[in-house]
Amino acid sequence: MDVTDLTPATLAALAAPRPRPAVTVAVPTHRRGPEREQDALWLKNLLVEARHRIESDETLARADRLDVLDRLDRAAAEVDLRHSLDGLLLFAAPGEHQVWTLPRTVPARVVVSDSYLTRNLVAARAVHAPYWVLTLAAHQVRLWSGAGPDLAESRAAGFPQLPANPEKFDPQREERIGDTPSVYSAEETRVFFRDVDAALGALLKEDPRPCYLVGVPEAVSLFDSVTAHQDVVVGRLEKGGLGDGPATALAPVLAPVLAARDEAERAAALARLDQAAGRKTLAAGLDEIWQAVSENRVAELMVEERYQATVQVTDGHLAPAPAQALPTGTGELREDVVDEIVERTLLSGGTVTFLPDDALADRDRLAAVLRY
Repeated sequence: MDVTDLTPATLAALAAPRPRPAVTVAVPTHRRGPEREQDALWLKNLLVEARHRIESDETLARADRLDVLDRLDRAAAEVDLRHSLDGLLLFAAPGEHQVWTLPRTVPARVVVSDSYLTRNLVAARAVHAPYWVLTLAAHQVRLWSGAGPDLAESRAAGFPQLPANPEKFDPQREERIGDTPSVYSAEETRVFFRDVDAALGALLKEDPRPCYLVGVPEAVSLFDSVTAHQDVVVGRLEKGGLGDGPATALAPVLAPVLAARDEAERAAALARLDQAAGRKTLAAGLDEIWQAVSENRVAELMVEERYQATVQVTDGHLAPAPAQALPTGTGELREDVVDEIVERTLLSGGTVTFLPDDALADRDRLAAVLRY
């Protein structure tokens, strides 16, 4: 499975408590290059570690140990490193196993707990959230489906859309940069773009996503003037000659527009923290945020991507765990409490924003905007 399969219901199911041991094996992988040769070794070594953790845990029933070891073997057998992306997650618990491929690297680790480590999935979904792209031209409008840097043409909702009289337009002429804008002043083109917008509306009802517009300036301007969906248009690329793709030509040109939006969203997130501090609705640090998320008061959580912590829970408060301590099934030791905070925030209707390392260095690596 990949991040496009991560619906809210799927995340809730993955995050739900399970009988121990619930095992997560996170493996960094590579799409290409010499590093890819090490992927099989990474996987093998992490599976050996997982097996050792399970076999040496005397709190586990023998039947559960054998079941989960078998599930790990099954999950490993389903891995095809020839088609790797940037990260791999193996989940195994009594009676079940899953394999997820991620378009984003993950730190190598093994977690044995009473729930799966879903944070990497959430982060990958957030950073590689799906989006739509419309390449606008008077003779046709194509639809592209994207997730992160990956892009492919989509034929959903009747796309590509064609005008009623496509023979009236000369695409080679009207898509040249600097060409006469007269075709975009014609009423026929305005009507056509309204039809395209109606198709976009139907698409958004079935699969709501942010949308990017691509085309010569006159095409983008005309669509902006007729669309009823300005709220989902998050970026524009005013450049012609891309209407027919291919995706390999469109994706790199669109990449700076995606990056600019990501940077703007990170800056806005940090600004919201400052505003929350002024309103006295800011929480920072593990223990304070643990208390808030336990009371369903976290509206928005912001966390550094690689921040993790193993803690001991005493009387409802968190403290650093003793060195080399491992979970025993009592619930007193949490191997990745940051992951639990992320899950609880999402399950209570909050949002999560992942920020680069050190972005929250002055706020103990994670912070939250509280509902009250």
